Amino acid sequence: MRADRYRDYMYTLIATVLKDIGARESCTEDEKRLGRYLAEEWKPICDRVDIERFSCSPKCFLGFLPVSVILYFAATALYWVLPLLSFVCAASAFSMLFFESVRYREFLDPLWPKREGENVLAHIRPQGPVTQRVIVSAHMDSAYEFNLWLRLKNAAVPVMMMAGFAVLLICGASLAKSIASFTGTAGSAVYTWLGGTGLALCPVVGLFLRFHSHVPVPGAMDDLAGCAVVAGLGKYLHNAKQSHDFFPENTEIILFASAAEESGLRGAKRYVKAHRKEIQETPTYGIFLDGIYDERYLTVVKRELYTGARHDPYLIGLAQACAAERGWPIKTLSIPLGGTDAAAFSREGGVPSTCLLCQDISRLVPNYHTRFDTIEHIRAQSLTVSLQLVIDMLEKIDKAKDGIAARYSLLY
Repeated sequence: MRADRYRDYMYTLIATVLKDIGARESCTEDEKRLGRYLAEEWKPICDRVDIERFSCSPKCFLGFLPVSVILYFAATALYWVLPLLSFVCAASAFSMLFFESVRYREFLDPLWPKREGENVLAHIRPQGPVTQRVIVSAHMDSAYEFNLWLRLKNAAVPVMMMAGFAVLLICGASLAKSIASFTGTAGSAVYTWLGGTGLALCPVVGLFLRFHSHVPVPGAMDDLAGCAVVAGLGKYLHNAKQSHDFFPENTEIILFASAAEESGLRGAKRYVKAHRKEIQETPTYGIFLDGIYDERYLTVVKRELYTGARHDPYLIGLAQACAAERGWPIKTLSIPLGGTDAAAFSREGGVPSTCLLCQDISRLVPNYHTRFDTIEHIRAQSLTVSLQLVIDMLEKIDKAKDGIAARYSLLY
């Protein structure tokens, strides 16, 4: 397997970054240090390397949670005396949660301080004229530690569902009670029961005052390992120019190390916005790598339930076919919680994309968004399997360039 030659390089890159840089909070100097490290790795082996700066409000993505909790508390108190005002508070809390955290919209970002992030892009030109482009990407930042996930493990999922239910409950109950107040039926026992249930759920909602810490985790599998695979692809393509291995004939490859993914996919969104014209002019496809630590959970993502993104059927089928040719079992699943940079491309950029994982997403694994996301949990084979799968997909895309370009021309 060609990717085996880059196993040590990829694993060493992870170890080196964790030792020399460590955790990488979104839009901080540590995240930028990783970007500059990758840029130095890519300059000798790629045709062009760009660092693209952008601004966003990275603290907003999770920073609104305490505000929404306080609004919930206010709603439960006001429910008994001013139900209409209770509805306003509850609806505001729900809107914050839905648009900012579930749909990844920049709903409250104008109210939070701005920071500068840096996306890193390395361009690899094909042998002939460019007829299409494939972006292979992973994100550089690491998440804050999620206290609830660390302490409660899988039990955090029903707790999160209960908290979401509580917000909807008080929102609906306060609206119903407001309407009932005009008919003189607001004193019904059902409204007392609904309000009491909302009060009883206050401790559950209160847990989200400390949902996460303000300390970033090491981020070995999420997503430094993905960055290592993208860097390994750069090494492979550089060496392939001098060998008989696959090197694209007409497909431009862009290695994309994105910033601020853990803050709501901000770096990927900014890339799509800045490059919309060239994306429309040349058929462009995205292969994203995230959660790389165990090849036994090799997965291609078809949907992301939170963001509402639906990924490209052709790329999903291509990943399945390439894995089957290698004899690798591969799952095709929807991500139930959170989102990936692929969502920004599929949903907002109209770029046919998908995301490859080597992560068990059927549960909250102990090394996901916790202090245990360290190199000890990464199997070296997961890096080579991921890299080889990407190489195989790129080879098939390049060989089928005419058919794919014609198929996707309808999108633009």
